[in-house]
Amino acid sequence: MSRARIRLATVVLASALAVTTASAVTAASAAATASAAPVPVRAEHRQTSAETIRQIPLQGAVNLRDLGGYRTYTGGQVRQGLVYRSDALGKLTPADVTTVAGLGLTEVVDFRIPTEVRYDGADRLPAGLTPTSRPVSDLGLYGTLLTVISSGDPAEQERMLGAGRAEAYMRDIYRTFVTGPENRAQFAATLREIADGKGPLLYHCTSGKDRTGWMSYLLLRALAVPETTAGQDYLASNAFRSAYDAQVREALRQSGRMQHPELLIPLQEVRQDYLDAATARMEADYGGLYGYLTDGLGLDLRTLAKLQSRLVRP
Repeated sequence: MSRARIRLATVVLASALAVTTASAVTAASAAATASAAPVPVRAEHRQTSAETIRQIPLQGAVNLRDLGGYRTYTGGQVRQGLVYRSDALGKLTPADVTTVAGLGLTEVVDFRIPTEVRYDGADRLPAGLTPTSRPVSDLGLYGTLLTVISSGDPAEQERMLGAGRAEAYMRDIYRTFVTGPENRAQFAATLREIADGKGPLLYHCTSGKDRTGWMSYLLLRALAVPETTAGQDYLASNAFRSAYDAQVREALRQSGRMQHPELLIPLQEVRQDYLDAATARMEADYGGLYGYLTDGLGLDLRTLAKLQSRLVRP
């Protein structure tokens, strides 16, 4: 094995096995993010405790961000303008489409299942861009939500979502990011395309927080971004989505379809507990991040090296 590959394997393994000593700080940051005032869409940058999160402000999507700018264990920095994460792009305005065109994207990956696309609409993209459908299972959550909300039955909604059941559903979904062969294949294909470097790439799901959040966490950790920082990027969806999600709940209340729309909050939010469910499964099944990337996703050292070379600048 070459020195470069040995060094890369060491970097990735160190990132995968590193244990932060600042768990209390992380928990405090997560709580602050979850309870923060709504983030104005016009605000392009949001400062966390250690990093700047680079939002691309749009009218028809609230969670589009450049994944670049983060510092790595190796002293490098993730390059900007190469990888973007987002919520669904089906409600973009003409001005939004112009903004997205300015990103110079060569590919858009859609993690939504067909039911989501049919209900929410296909992506509205600049001319010449066609999304790549790469569905990641939600264990039927989207269809269940449509059914339970349209029923308008408070007792049924409480039975389906109350008493911790919504949270348990979310933890199960996150575990399938690790255990589901089809899900792993979709994440692996996306990482390979990023590594191949044909041009800037954007991936998204419906809310840009769970499937997209896991994909972003994986990519940042594979680039040797500290676990705390990658976790902050994951949790930041709460701040970017809070105003929109509150509007959705209020609309459901006023329409009479839900007497207690706060039942949806565990489904609308990201939580450290959900991410922990996936990482614990990853530890149990693959021994940690490095095993998941290589054995679970089938990525070889050459692909991991290309990710580092393309996305991290000294």
